[in-house]
Amino acid sequence: MSVIVVLIGASLIVAAGFLSAFIWAVKSGQYDDRYTPSVRILFDNKEENK
Repeated sequence: MSVIVVLIGASLIVAAGFLSAFIWAVKSGQYDDRYTPSVRILFDNKEENK
């Protein structure tokens, strides 16, 4: 029975680690992608000679 308590405690520590990593990634701008690569190809940034 004590093994279950240890496993639950370990899983809570791992889950807290993943949650803190996710919050850090959001705050540091890892998910700030205004145009995804699939949409970015549709925009032509090159100027053509007229």
